[in-house]
Amino acid sequence: MRLATFDQDNRQRWGAVLGDQIVPLDHAWPSLRIALGAGNHAIAAALADTTARVALASVRLLPPVTDPEKIFCAGVNYKAHMAETGREDKPYPSMFMRFPDSQVGAFDPIVRPFLDHTFDWEAELAVVIGKTARHVAKENAYEYVAGYACFGDHTLRDYARHERQITPGKNFYHSGVFGPWIVTTDEIPDPTTLTLTGRLNGEVMQQTSTGDLRYDIPFLVSYLSSFALLKPGDVIATGTPSGVGFTRKPPIWMKPGDVFEIEITSIGICRNTVVDEERP
Repeated sequence: MRLATFDQDNRQRWGAVLGDQIVPLDHAWPSLRIALGAGNHAIAAALADTTARVALASVRLLPPVTDPEKIFCAGVNYKAHMAETGREDKPYPSMFMRFPDSQVGAFDPIVRPFLDHTFDWEAELAVVIGKTARHVAKENAYEYVAGYACFGDHTLRDYARHERQITPGKNFYHSGVFGPWIVTTDEIPDPTTLTLTGRLNGEVMQQTSTGDLRYDIPFLVSYLSSFALLKPGDVIATGTPSGVGFTRKPPIWMKPGDVFEIEITSIGICRNTVVDEERP
């Protein structure tokens, strides 16, 4: 299944994407986050019993989970990206948090703030939790995953370098992307075989196999659940590959009018135009 949240006539709804249509399922659960807690099998059963359809072209896609309780992000988690940044290999990943309102949907504009113009791209694979998890063993980790999505952990580099932590550079309003939908695990039995691509104005800037992750999905689920209670709808952004803008000579930054695309095989595409933030 492809599960999406969308805006229809200023009303937030969610449903399953079938070709160029969406089957609304908000009659069964008020939000996708709540539905994920019921399990993918329950959602599939509700889908089988629903005949209503909405044209996909008639709605605006929102982040699939608009109200996640937690968004964890792994920093420098592809081996080639570790090499290009000179990052030392360590036993545990660098983790930070994003706020839900720092994200937009798959085709909405992303905002370059007036405070920082070093706006860098980071195409990523997102893991969406489907079952409450604590102290999960790595060998059982996939049992707690509902599905996968594209994620843009776009970064304001100057703000990220204010101190050793990088949270300010990761949480500017509407700077990141999550979408276009969640593809459930039954459609992606092996998430290590996907191709992740980031394109700036049609030019490939990042491309890798998700098998190049230094800390893989089972490790991340197990590690995060060792200290946090993971809940349905929580998101784990698994990190970006090599090819980001700040490592280039000279650096390349996203600017107004640019279009950045994130594409992951078996999932889909996010395509976002950069706009400038209005000064207050």
